[in-house]
Amino acid sequence: MRECKISRTTKETDIKLSLELDGTGISEIKTGCGFLDHMLTLFASHGKFNLNIFCEGDTYVDYHHTVEDVGICLGQAFLKALGDKKGINRYGNFILPMDEALILTAIDFSGRSYLNWDMNINSQKVGDFDVELAQEFWLGFSRNSQSTIHFKQLAGANSHHILEGAFKSIARSIRQAVKIDVDFKNEIPSTKGIL
Repeated sequence: MRECKISRTTKETDIKLSLELDGTGISEIKTGCGFLDHMLTLFASHGKFNLNIFCEGDTYVDYHHTVEDVGICLGQAFLKALGDKKGINRYGNFILPMDEALILTAIDFSGRSYLNWDMNINSQKVGDFDVELAQEFWLGFSRNSQSTIHFKQLAGANSHHILEGAFKSIARSIRQAVKIDVDFKNEIPSTKGIL
C-alpha cells in the first residue's frame, strides 16, 4: 500500500497529514487558509489522491508559514509513500486549459529537487491569499519530495484561473509520474538503479 502519515510541529505550525497515492480523490483539508484548502481539494481530486491535512498555524500573522509548511509536509509524504520508487513512471506532464489560462506542468521524481516557476501572475492577491505563496508552496514540495518541477504559463491573465490551472495541472502530472508502469513494475526507473 503506497500511503503514509506525516506529523510536523514547529513554533509556527502543527500539521497532521495522511496520503494515499492510489486513492479516489477524497480529501478533507483544513489549513486555516481558505484558498489553499480549495487548491488542495482540487489537487487531491485531479490526482486521485486520498488526502487529509489538518494545520493549526500562526495565520494571525499571515499565511506564509502555513502554506510553506504544508508544502513541506506534502512533499515529505510523497517521498515516503513512493518508497524506493520501483515501477513508477517517474515522469509526468500535462497541459491544462482553465478558461483563458493555459498552464503546462512537468515533474520528474528524480531524487533531485529543482523548481522552475515561469508564471506571470499580474495581481498580488487572490482574495486574502498572497499569490507569491504558491511558488513557496511548490518550492517546499520540490525540496522535500526530491523532485524536479516545471510550471509554465502559456496564456492567461486571471490570477485565480492561473493558480487553479497550475494546481490541477501539476496534480495530473504527479498522478502520471507516480503510476506503476506494468512493463517496468519490478525496476527502478533509472540506469543508476536508484533514485
